Amino acid sequence: MDTAIGIDAGCTNVKVVAVDARGAILADVQIPSHNDGSHSASVKAALTQLLDKLDHRPTTLGIAAPGLPSPDARRIVSLPGRDTDVEGLDWTTFLAWPTPVPVLNDAQAALVAEAWCGAAAGCDNVVLLTLGTGVGGAMIVDGRLLRGHLGRAGHLGHISQDIHGPLGILNIPGPLEDQLGESTVKRRTHDRFTSNRDLLEAAQAGDSEAQQHWQHMIRSLAVGIASLINVADPQVVVIGGGVAASGDALFGPVRQLLSQFEWRPTGGDGVPIVPAALGRFAGAIGAARFAVQWNREAARHG
Repeated sequence: MDTAIGIDAGCTNVKVVAVDARGAILADVQIPSHNDGSHSASVKAALTQLLDKLDHRPTTLGIAAPGLPSPDARRIVSLPGRDTDVEGLDWTTFLAWPTPVPVLNDAQAALVAEAWCGAAAGCDNVVLLTLGTGVGGAMIVDGRLLRGHLGRAGHLGHISQDIHGPLGILNIPGPLEDQLGESTVKRRTHDRFTSNRDLLEAAQAGDSEAQQHWQHMIRSLAVGIASLINVADPQVVVIGGGVAASGDALFGPVRQLLSQFEWRPTGGDGVPIVPAALGRFAGAIGAARFAVQWNREAARHG
């Protein structure tokens, strides 16, 4: 694999990397996104800045973005709850790129990266959850990224935990995302807190109400992970996103609860629950890796 470029076209920031054959970052750029109808222009500007840093122009380029990719991986066809101009955009045409630019869901891209050179390197069965504004996810099953019939596979934040709860953005009642996501903190805490970080700080300072809300989050996450373990039987579960930065305050109690909830037919310590290793550029690294794999597969099939 020669140098490849990956773009994470996030709704808050656009991140672009050039990586070598081992996944090492050779150059990177991060700029704010503009969700006022010019998001795609932000992506193009970030790519231009990255190319200016390189002494050559790679031909392989991939994009990670929130939403549902098309079956031909050329565009995002559905992006519920987001106001952006990238829905339906053909990136190969828009960027005037000389080779096809495959598009991958951002959580799927993060998992591709973590399984390549991160926290799940060498594993063939992996579950990833990204805990941020919402809850994203992805799975690798028997060595292959699970994309599904329409590309919907991996929307793990939209498994239901409360059949009587309010509908989430994908119309599932009481989804896992609403129990954990940054976007619902105010509603969940009756306007007392505006972020999960604020909630955790208050809980650690002894605020009993904050402690109850935090414990509810932890239980929701542990139940969700145990359910996904039953579905996918992974070697490891990787947790990424902003909430994962909570460290032992998150991982310690989640692991303790999993000792109660997880089905462990062979005994032992259960499935390892580990933090993501690649940080803010994971989605971009995964987009680059996926583009290389996509192009190889396309060449193999003529």
